[in-house]
Amino acid sequence: MITITITLRPLQLPDDYEQLAGLLNQVWSEPTSAERLLEDDQKLYEVGHTWMDDNGLLAGYDRERQVAVNEQGEIVGYAWSWRAPWTEPGHLCNTLVVAEAYRKQGIGQRLLLHVGEWASKLGATTLLAEVWDDNEDAQQFASRRAFIKERHAFQSLLRLDEEEGSQAALIPDLPAAGGLRFLTLADEPGEASELKLYELYKETLVDIPGFMGEVPAMNEWLKWYLQVDGYAPERVIIAADGETFVGVTNVLHNKQTNGMYHEYTGVSRAYRGRKVAQALKIKAIQLAIRHGASYIRTDNDSTNEPILRINRKLGYIPLRGSYRLLAPLNEVLASLNLHGKASK
Repeated sequence: MITITITLRPLQLPDDYEQLAGLLNQVWSEPTSAERLLEDDQKLYEVGHTWMDDNGLLAGYDRERQVAVNEQGEIVGYAWSWRAPWTEPGHLCNTLVVAEAYRKQGIGQRLLLHVGEWASKLGATTLLAEVWDDNEDAQQFASRRAFIKERHAFQSLLRLDEEEGSQAALIPDLPAAGGLRFLTLADEPGEASELKLYELYKETLVDIPGFMGEVPAMNEWLKWYLQVDGYAPERVIIAADGETFVGVTNVLHNKQTNGMYHEYTGVSRAYRGRKVAQALKIKAIQLAIRHGASYIRTDNDSTNEPILRINRKLGYIPLRGSYRLLAPLNEVLASLNLHGKASK
């Protein structure tokens, strides 16, 4: 048996971006790049700042990133633990990836232990993560370390490049808008429109099944919810009643795959049941076809039946989904200690 020497070390930037993108692309549904990772990092706070709130739960923001490297210095594992100011009190969000050729060798165990010890020093109570619903090995790894499945989300895909014009013919006509007008953020740019969109997001985000934490302040919402990778004002489609924004869908473009992605679709409560979401999704598909996109993809919670029903009606094909996992930190650490002793 060949023994492989694995070392954990902090992420070293910008040198690690290229290798990190390659590792993440083994598991992420939409590919990333070194340039995209750099752009995301440029949005982050420089220094972590956490505290305990009035209920004794962790608040504020911080992050920890650790990689596992082999004897050749190649990144074969990655752990990222973080919280933003609007993250659920006490919680830390986590990404843990091990290269396929290096799995089941204890690397994930070591990375999770590092994250768990860092989280314990911060005073966190709960770890949050995601796993693909068709990855049995990853699910078992998580289950043995106290994580439970808390939510189930589905991916849905509409291919637009199989036969020229074939998908466009299947798209139903735009439903009657009842006096609403449709525009894009490029049609009415500026702070006033962004503020109206922010107010619409504030109302609708909290109604998403499984939404946790708080809606961030407007400047953070711009960075993390609106102006994300693949954003363009002309792809932010808005339904308006007069000057009031009542519905929105933000469609992102991935240049690497020539694909489009519904980052978010929301409709004001007073306008639900009037097929506004369906009209926005049809507008998004029409936009993707005009731009020659290969596909358009979306993710939805398994309990969000109204949106799932619209997706099925529009011809979206269900793909694999993901589970959101939660675990009490003390139980994670206890399980890691047990596994560590068993492996000695």
